[in-house]
Amino acid sequence: MSESHAHAASPVPIGANQASEVQRKGETGVVYTCPMHPQIRASAPGNCPICGMALESVTPLAVEERNVELESMTHRFWVALALSVPLLVMTMGPMVSSYDLGALVNHIGESLALPHWMPASWAQCVQAVLATPVVLWAGWPFLERGWNSFRTWQLNMFSLIGLGVATAYGFSLFALFFPDTLPHAFRRGHELPLYFEAASVIVTLILLGQVLELRARSRTSSAIKDLLNLAPHTAIRVRPDGTEEAVPLEAVAVGDILRVKPGSKVPVDGVVTTGGSSVDESMITGESIPSEKAAGSTVTGATVNQTGTFLMRAEKVGSDTLLARIVQMVADAGRSRAPIQKLADQVSGWFVLGVMACAAVSFVVWAVIGPAPALANALVVAISVLIIACPCALGLATPVSIIVGVGRGAKEGVLIKDAEALELMEKVDTLVVDKTGTLTEGKPRVQTVVALADQSGLSVLSYAASLEGPSEHPLAQAIVTQAQENKAPTKPVDAFEAVVGKGVSGRIDGRVALLGNTVLMDDAQVDCTAVGADVDRLRQAGQTIMYLAIDGRLAGYIGVADPVKATTQEAVQLLRASGIKIIMLTGDNPTTANAVAKSLALDGVKAGVLPQDKYKHVQELQQQGHVVAMAGDGVNDAPALAQANVGIAMGTGTDVAMNSARVVLVKGDLRGIARARTLSIATMKNIRQNLFFAFAYNVIGIPVAAGVLYPWLGILLSPIIASAAMALSSVSVIGNALRLRGART
Repeated sequence: MSESHAHAASPVPIGANQASEVQRKGETGVVYTCPMHPQIRASAPGNCPICGMALESVTPLAVEERNVELESMTHRFWVALALSVPLLVMTMGPMVSSYDLGALVNHIGESLALPHWMPASWAQCVQAVLATPVVLWAGWPFLERGWNSFRTWQLNMFSLIGLGVATAYGFSLFALFFPDTLPHAFRRGHELPLYFEAASVIVTLILLGQVLELRARSRTSSAIKDLLNLAPHTAIRVRPDGTEEAVPLEAVAVGDILRVKPGSKVPVDGVVTTGGSSVDESMITGESIPSEKAAGSTVTGATVNQTGTFLMRAEKVGSDTLLARIVQMVADAGRSRAPIQKLADQVSGWFVLGVMACAAVSFVVWAVIGPAPALANALVVAISVLIIACPCALGLATPVSIIVGVGRGAKEGVLIKDAEALELMEKVDTLVVDKTGTLTEGKPRVQTVVALADQSGLSVLSYAASLEGPSEHPLAQAIVTQAQENKAPTKPVDAFEAVVGKGVSGRIDGRVALLGNTVLMDDAQVDCTAVGADVDRLRQAGQTIMYLAIDGRLAGYIGVADPVKATTQEAVQLLRASGIKIIMLTGDNPTTANAVAKSLALDGVKAGVLPQDKYKHVQELQQQGHVVAMAGDGVNDAPALAQANVGIAMGTGTDVAMNSARVVLVKGDLRGIARARTLSIATMKNIRQNLFFAFAYNVIGIPVAAGVLYPWLGILLSPIIASAAMALSSVSVIGNALRLRGART
């Protein structure tokens, strides 16, 4: 590692309202790192000095950066594909049909004489022309990364790719220009052994894998951008003389007095000083019921004010706000790497060393004790070992199964964004779930209507719906919807008054009607003690109670709750049967949370949890050795979704949650998690079979290529046969992977 990289300054966190400003000014606050080597830090875009991969931004940016590497890899892939297809047809055409494109090229070129120093056919020259840009241009990043892996001696999959492609192409080029220097063992009759198509196809397949991986990684950046854009761009600051001014959010300082109007977003974190309102905090708590705010109440930046207006004092701005901390957590979690990735790198490193050692030993043995011409035969054996060990089958073993598995999941409504998520689902032993919108429908509904005195259930609904008609509060909407479904008539309301944090009042048919909580009833001296026991029972079941009083007497009460989804119970049973422990984390109150957890027989529950607490709880479970999946649907779940080994978002949730997660359940049905787990088990079984095929092929093929059968059978495997064997191993791997299409989920 270069000294400049090793001693680069640590990045400075940038707040949600500062990131775009820093990027626009081009300041050095933006830091870049390598996905594979996070110890690398740079103040400008570039490539990793260890593996050559493009550096990614550490600092969350509101303006989405141009993904130069994705654009480059995509362009290289299409060019490589366009050149590799005719090349493959030229070389493989005679084997699968009577039509020989190579012979046709030779026939067309017979009228043009090749230079006297070119002892090759026109078809072979065309192969070289087609393969050269694929290998030296489209595949250059892999050759460069492979070279860097050898230079730094941190061997990985790029080492295998670079070595295989360079060997196949380099040998073919040498054979094209200097065929007379090659021994007879290289020839099949009078034909020259060329492997241009092998080098080109390997490059094309690896480019496809890189494009898919880069697209998956770019979704994390999209989630961060969505989070950053939640913050408002301006705030209304109140001057000491009482006048108001609109200022950019970056200009707000701690201690400033700000006005928040109805329907606008709270600009920063702070405390209400004057006035009151209901504030939709679903982006933070995940709960659909707004929180009532009065003087002294805390408010959070980017939450949405509803009907009232209030003044607030700014207490946390910039990177100190809760939204900015959520953004940073999502960014940090998105850059983390699973241990299995490091293990794969180590295995690849040992595999490369093993192949190189086998080729070197084979060369020495044949050069020393082999039959004449010993040196030429030694070269044949060494090249054959490298060709037959080319990582095409090994490289296909996992991605082909993953592609088929992901497609199979999509048919079941389970969108799996990256290979690692599908791999890890098999190992998940703990599922952390949000309540609202995940276990429950996310929309309050009337559960109980109790009429007292001379009232009926229909009249209680009629009075309540009449009072709540103008309100946009979710509890009010639940009552209005229930009244409409029961055809309860609504009546005109006179002298209507909304009491912040308590309820509403008005005059209906000349009678004074009140609808609200116990505080409103106490203020109006309405006695509710007679129904206390029943109300407590309903609250224990997770219902929110609103009392109705008419002319000073309790006339009834209505219980509203967010009902559990019809499919949740079955999903929980399926997941627990598969050995998964289920824990609910919610921002809701303990009474409601415990009621839901008890009804579903969950393994644990924590209520009143803030976004950073969910994130920390997932971290704690991981530190205890658990493989954690997190299911949620709100902005508040985004950090935990990104931190979890597998983040699972409801398709009915927010865009931020879906972009932060690695799995999306299109229908918002938790049974999709059970399907994803079953699919993961089937896919990983298929991958293990493919790896067995690939390694078994190498275990058998490498010794044969090294010439172990020669003393007994006189068989010396030429590079031509080695190339055919390599192709056959790839076909077997692909054929086995395609069986996943019929996997049962």
